[in-house]
Amino acid sequence: MTVRTLIVDDDVRVADIHRGFVERVDGFAVAGVVHRGTEALQRVASDPPDLILLDIYLPDLGGLEVCRRLRAAGSLVDVIAVTAARDVETVRGAVGLGVAQYLVKPFAFATFREKLERYAAFRARAEKGGEAQQGEIDAMLGELRSSSAIPLPKGLSRETLELVERTLRDAAEPPGAVEVAEAAGLSRVTARRYLEHLVLNKRAELELRYGTGRPEHRYRWSSR
Repeated sequence: MTVRTLIVDDDVRVADIHRGFVERVDGFAVAGVVHRGTEALQRVASDPPDLILLDIYLPDLGGLEVCRRLRAAGSLVDVIAVTAARDVETVRGAVGLGVAQYLVKPFAFATFREKLERYAAFRARAEKGGEAQQGEIDAMLGELRSSSAIPLPKGLSRETLELVERTLRDAAEPPGAVEVAEAAGLSRVTARRYLEHLVLNKRAELELRYGTGRPEHRYRWSSR
């Protein structure tokens, strides 16, 4: 699955940076770059993308107005707001118009990648179709949650939490604390603290594997 992504930003330099970011994330491809709201509407009408990275501050139509016109025209294209707008009224308006994610400028590539990867996981679940139980719906919507929404106890950092989380998501098989520590460049004790925090907040699941000795702790990424 390749997510064709339209970038909408009035700043040519910033739009070019976002193009480079998208090209670095597996499963995503740039479908086009435009710098005005009217251009975005025309592009969606002529060649619909799968996803729009939409700035809120545009010189002709604001990002929220672009969303309104898209929805009025019957377009259900997914939108991630990528903007410097931080006021709650704008955020609330974006949510009301079906914006899937809200990314505040400036940001590092790691944060950008996390948003896109979460969106891709959500999309993969949604494209399976059919009916879903409550737990499955919660899990699907949970894919859009950011680790930044999880309150951190004293001594844990947001950057390291995201690193451990990404290591866990990328693992082919449920790893133990030792494997996570080695992959993330952390001590085993530190890795275990973050893993336990993710389990406590239902972002990871603990599996016990029994052998001849003590049960082995393994951690599986969870979107619920």
